[in-house]
Amino acid sequence: MERADLLRNLVTHGTNTDPSRCVELAGALGMLASDLLVIAGHPVPAELRPPERDLRVVREFTYRVTFCDHSQMAALKAFIHTLPAAVPHVAMLAEPLGMRGLHPDASRFATILRGLLHNRGLGPRELPFVVLSVSTIMGRLVRDRQNEHRWPTLSKLAGPLGWKFQDLIVVAGEPLTDRPRWEMHCHHVGQIYVAAIPLTTEQLIAAIKEADRLSGRPDQGAWRPASEGFAAECPDLTSPDPLQPQFFR
Repeated sequence: MERADLLRNLVTHGTNTDPSRCVELAGALGMLASDLLVIAGHPVPAELRPPERDLRVVREFTYRVTFCDHSQMAALKAFIHTLPAAVPHVAMLAEPLGMRGLHPDASRFATILRGLLHNRGLGPRELPFVVLSVSTIMGRLVRDRQNEHRWPTLSKLAGPLGWKFQDLIVVAGEPLTDRPRWEMHCHHVGQIYVAAIPLTTEQLIAAIKEADRLSGRPDQGAWRPASEGFAAECPDLTSPDPLQPQFFR
């Protein structure tokens, strides 16, 4: 079965798929087991999600990572993997992200998107700046109505999730087309957030210091302009394939 068809099937019939099969498919697709469980509508075990941690530190971490270029992100990811594994932790609160409840006519994808963020311990205020307002992101998490703004919103969220854009729009029920898109951050940024899933607050602070050391980011005091990211330099996004993104800076 093609990758897109497999993902679509999990969205529509995932509850009929055994959780252990979702874990197997995650390995074959190169995706998080927790993400495949969310897509299929299954509970995610606590050990696959982050420990409870200071969201202010999480916000600083996601922000600082965006100042690293691709070689620096690779070094940061290697550093994160050297940090000792935390002791087994209890489940996070069911909704630790400060997000409002789902709208009565929320789409299936709104639930999925909330789960994907929850798997990373992120909420709309912990995401790095992606040229979207918090209210716009909240709209996706609470209701996610079909409209003309859905495509550009998803194109900006794919990178911080560490997802390929084509996978995200398939799960969202959008068609694959050559429509151009704009984004600040590629999936390599999101892969750092994925690597950091098991980190404690103290370990995140160590990773923040390492990110600053690698990027050479100076202390900007109270005024801290957002990084524009390095998506335009991503080696995976320089193909002439029309389904790959187009950047307008």
